[in-house]
Amino acid sequence: MSLIVQKFGGTSVANVERVRHVAQIITNTYDQGNSVIAVVSAQGDTTDELIAKAAEITDKPSSREMDVLLSTGEQISMSLLAMAIEQMGYPVISLTGWQAGFLTESTHRNARIKKINTERLQNELDKKNIVIVAGFQGINRYDDITTLGRGGSDTSAVAIAAAMKADKCEIYTDVDGVYTTDPRIVPHAHKLDEITYDEMLELATCGANVLHNRSVEMAKKYSVKLEVRSSIHSDVPGTEVKEVCKVEKMLIKGVAMDNDVVRVSVIEVPDRPGVAFKLFSSLAASKINVDIILQSIGRDGTKDISFTVATAHKDEAMQIAEEFRRRHHVRGAGRKQHQHQHDLHQRDQDLGADRPGSGQKGGQRHPRRILSVESGRSFTIAKMAWRNYFGKEVSPCFFIRSSFSPAKEGKRI
Repeated sequence: MSLIVQKFGGTSVANVERVRHVAQIITNTYDQGNSVIAVVSAQGDTTDELIAKAAEITDKPSSREMDVLLSTGEQISMSLLAMAIEQMGYPVISLTGWQAGFLTESTHRNARIKKINTERLQNELDKKNIVIVAGFQGINRYDDITTLGRGGSDTSAVAIAAAMKADKCEIYTDVDGVYTTDPRIVPHAHKLDEITYDEMLELATCGANVLHNRSVEMAKKYSVKLEVRSSIHSDVPGTEVKEVCKVEKMLIKGVAMDNDVVRVSVIEVPDRPGVAFKLFSSLAASKINVDIILQSIGRDGTKDISFTVATAHKDEAMQIAEEFRRRHHVRGAGRKQHQHQHDLHQRDQDLGADRPGSGQKGGQRHPRRILSVESGRSFTIAKMAWRNYFGKEVSPCFFIRSSFSPAKEGKRI
């Protein structure tokens, strides 16, 4: 008898029909002689609706109360799914994150799992129960509810699989595996039969919404056998995520795009050893994940630093950057958010015109932006493999182009 952990996303349990379909998938696995733990996300757009409800009350809700509010979405899903399975005549029990033994850090909205007390889960399995667990949540040492951040139910499922030494962890989504790029944008994207942990981690970190990046990281660390499958076409094989793949000699595996990022720029930072470290250590202390970091060539004893963070962390990152500016006497401060690619290019032109030797006509100068934040898109090409639509290997071409003169032809590499 095997232990199978199955995770179902929000679209998989979005309505009554899909909840019943998921119940059928779970009970079919149970009928094959397996023990089953299912982890569920909130239904459909429930999380967004709860955030909107909070915004109707206050524009600055406390992180603690937001965690209490958002955790209810998964609890609705787990109870409805348990009811559907119970109606089919199977033994089942639903558990919240804390009932399932999730102990997390004290950080709200993006807590990390410290450990899982598996005693309750094992007791329920010993009773031959199907166990339904609310993903995305746990409790901290103060017995406060915490949430794991967007996509945290994936991490919940992999964490349970690792703690319980499950034979397999199946992640059910609205697509039937991992593709070379988003099939909803590129209709002819190629589905991958397998992908390495490192490749999947790169894609997940940089915008692919199939798996939460922390879940992939954990799966790699504890060697969890992971498979991404479709909850709609559950009989179709998915994509296995593993340590080593059969595919070799490929340069690119897939392309991902992330629309949910902002770029924060701090201009004219004192060019002294250790100054940048103070900025990023403050961000790390606040559990803000920094992705891309760019630093200009020093001039007049200063340098510019730009970095990207998730849109959800924009305000907090700006507060830290403002405090950093005050402490290190960076002259002046400004703030601007751009919504379109044209705005991003215009901002680059502004910064270029503001530097010595820019050759700007008429002697006019743009106002110096010492601190700014911009919305944008992050594109990432994961290394290791690229296939065209016929399955053949191809050699990708890259061009380096100037953001100051985008109309000019770039250099091919």
